[in-house]
Amino acid sequence: MHIQKYRKRPIFSRSIIGVAFIAASIILFSYGCKESQKPTHIPQAPDYTQEKMWYNVLNDTTGEGADVFYIPSTWEFDWITEDGKISHYADVYNQAHTDNMTIEMKGVSDYMAEGNNFYSPFYRHITLDSWATLNQDTIARRYGSVSLVDVQSAFDHFIEYFNNGRPFILAGFSQGAKSVVELMKAMPVDLRDRMIAAYVLGYKVTPGDVSAAPWIVPAIDSLDTGVTICFNSVSDVEYVKPIICDSNVMCINPVNWRTDSTPAILHDTITVTLNPEYKVLVLEGFEGSFLPNILNILNVGDYHGIEPWIYSDCLRKNFKQRIKSFQEQN
Repeated sequence: MHIQKYRKRPIFSRSIIGVAFIAASIILFSYGCKESQKPTHIPQAPDYTQEKMWYNVLNDTTGEGADVFYIPSTWEFDWITEDGKISHYADVYNQAHTDNMTIEMKGVSDYMAEGNNFYSPFYRHITLDSWATLNQDTIARRYGSVSLVDVQSAFDHFIEYFNNGRPFILAGFSQGAKSVVELMKAMPVDLRDRMIAAYVLGYKVTPGDVSAAPWIVPAIDSLDTGVTICFNSVSDVEYVKPIICDSNVMCINPVNWRTDSTPAILHDTITVTLNPEYKVLVLEGFEGSFLPNILNILNVGDYHGIEPWIYSDCLRKNFKQRIKSFQEQN
């Protein structure tokens, strides 16, 4: 559920799509059928009063920007502790795990932190293997009992100690985008009034989400505020992946900021068209064969791995547009 950033041409880090995926595949092969027989391990909870639990970039030197709270995606596969227990979570005290998350945090901060203060917590995200179960109950149980607890704790700390009553943007990719939705569902009115927008990149907003939190409303252009920006990219609607975008109720094209099927041209060669029925973006002229197959679930006909990167120029501009629009309204 992650990939290095896209800049005009698909240039990706070997350390991410090569070494990480090959190594993880070897690990999976070595114990795949034995996983259910092993006792489980839940890593130690993060202490968000510690500086090392955050990746922060403070670029708002004039007070004209906003705060960005960003939640990264899934980086780890199931792993085995020294005493033979299996863990379905990232370990925020494992340097290799935080190094992986830092790759994404640094990558998105290149554009999200331009003129803004960027705050991103390390957290015990559920593993790729958890998602690969395709079992909504398993995913919900593991995520809700550990990962979401961390995200909510980090957000509360951000609001109390970092934000100082400033307008803010919520953003996340994949599992991080799921966390954005969950944070909005629990967000009190006073915070919703300060939220410029929420960016749900590479995940879905379901009828159940909107029913539970009717204040989760879709963006309809490039300037509205208090709204949710949501999109997923595929080569064809037949590759819509239920685990991340089935039953999605909102989508906007980040290239032309329309919610209809008007096509837009990205990087001169890629046509991006929103399919109103499936609420996904269909890309033509983009060659995604270099994307790593993730457990035969993601990056197979869909373009999940590119969501925060291929549209980075559009998102960079749009952050500034919505911040300015919010300031003018308030």
